[in-house]
Amino acid sequence: MTRYNMASSSMFSAWTMNGNALASKVSRIINDCSKQTYKSLSISASADISHSALRRGVECRALNGERKPSFALGSKFQLEDVIEAQQFDRDMLSAIFEVALEMEKIEKNSTGSNLLQGYLMATLFYEPSTRTRLSFESAMKRLGGEVLTTENAREFSSAAKGETLEDTIRTVEGYTDIIVMRHFESGAARRAAATATIPIINAGDGPGQHPTQALLDMYTIQREIGKLDGIKVGLVGDLAYGRTVRSLAYLLAKYKDVKIYFVSPETVKMKDDIKDYLTSKGIGWEESDDLMEVASKCDVVYQTRIQKERFGERIDLYEEARGKYIVDGDVLRAMQKHAVVMHPLPRLDEITVDVDADPRAAYFRQAKNGLYIRMAVLKLLLLGW
Repeated sequence: MTRYNMASSSMFSAWTMNGNALASKVSRIINDCSKQTYKSLSISASADISHSALRRGVECRALNGERKPSFALGSKFQLEDVIEAQQFDRDMLSAIFEVALEMEKIEKNSTGSNLLQGYLMATLFYEPSTRTRLSFESAMKRLGGEVLTTENAREFSSAAKGETLEDTIRTVEGYTDIIVMRHFESGAARRAAATATIPIINAGDGPGQHPTQALLDMYTIQREIGKLDGIKVGLVGDLAYGRTVRSLAYLLAKYKDVKIYFVSPETVKMKDDIKDYLTSKGIGWEESDDLMEVASKCDVVYQTRIQKERFGERIDLYEEARGKYIVDGDVLRAMQKHAVVMHPLPRLDEITVDVDADPRAAYFRQAKNGLYIRMAVLKLLLLGW
């Protein structure tokens, strides 16, 4: 169940964009109260939660039944954690994108912002990362917050001594206000959120999901193409282990008249759970082995790296898959003039460097958009709308 913090609107009416110490304290207490009550529950996007709990002298009440989400300034963010793409609906996505636009203005303002002054974020990464970790850390600092960081926690933390993920989370949450975690196991972020009493952001869990990447991808498509309904998207490369394309497919399914093309080597085809989900949502999809044909039809060619680290000892399968589909000048010439090439990065040789000079190469703009989306997510989880 997607977990919600719910309290009377009057309790949060004191909250403003500049912050308010009393409202902040009340918000934190209610947040702790709600999460403590549900720390043992798993997360999904299937239903709302109703509960009552008492902690630190503050009574948290919620009524049964659906509530229309409020995106009004000062209202509480609907999510306690960001774990999977299914948590979002299109109304929330539109509202998040509006906040991201505001974050872009803040980033371009040389004086910066103190929105998150006094807050600490921990980045707990059990797998290597450049863009995700640095963009989250930059996002926090640009909003006036501070960062505690550990890179390669799999080797250089107590996990190397055999400490469980749950114990690590219980310890780290005592030092910080929010945790951004990347892990090598699918489902690890869900376990962390079930344990923690502070917000958890999934920064990638093995071959599972990468929801903030999907948010920035959708934001980029909106900015580049100008719409999200009625688009055609080609997902290319490692579709079996690529968590970015899985999360992106879930979000594309929120929109109307979308068509998705899957182009991948046989060993890394998109898994049936995503295909079944798209079908259940009425989203058209098609598998193809002809990149040129797909590129000529699509608004977005979303290329991905064949991930060697997911193949284990089967290097032969990796070598078989690598290099089969490459975006180069020939693919660009087949593409429509308004179309764009995207890539979650890092790339190896699946996009040739000469493509970079073409204005349709959107992947570095895409990476920059990650800063604005992550600024927005941090602001929303810690302060609300």
